[in-house]
Amino acid sequence: MKLEILQVTDCPNVAVLEQRLRRAIAGTGIEIDIVHRVIDDVDQAAEAGMTGSPTLLVEGRDPFAVPGQLASVSCRLYRTSGGIEGAPSVAALRQALASTTPVSEDADEPAPACCAARPGNRPSSP
Repeated sequence: MKLEILQVTDCPNVAVLEQRLRRAIAGTGIEIDIVHRVIDDVDQAAEAGMTGSPTLLVEGRDPFAVPGQLASVSCRLYRTSGGIEGAPSVAALRQALASTTPVSEDADEPAPACCAARPGNRPSSP
């Protein structure tokens, strides 16, 4: 299965996402091929489908996409059963890897002030 992680340079949540992906596939027999793509500006983000870093694409599709979410090179936050986090939960990743239907457990939340969009970028929510 092809996975692509869209990210900004030095995104601290990429390591969290990778760790959770490994936990999500443990014992399933699912084989994944992870490709990283560093996104530098909002135009690249729009072209790639990144609505914050990290964005996971499963076979080219963002299973955590929120309708109307704008392209962004800011932090992407996910709502999990444990609160707001920088990566989807292991359970949500399992669901995303097992199906092609949108995942409802983890919905993007507007970024708090600590993770505001970088200067020159469009806001991540209307």
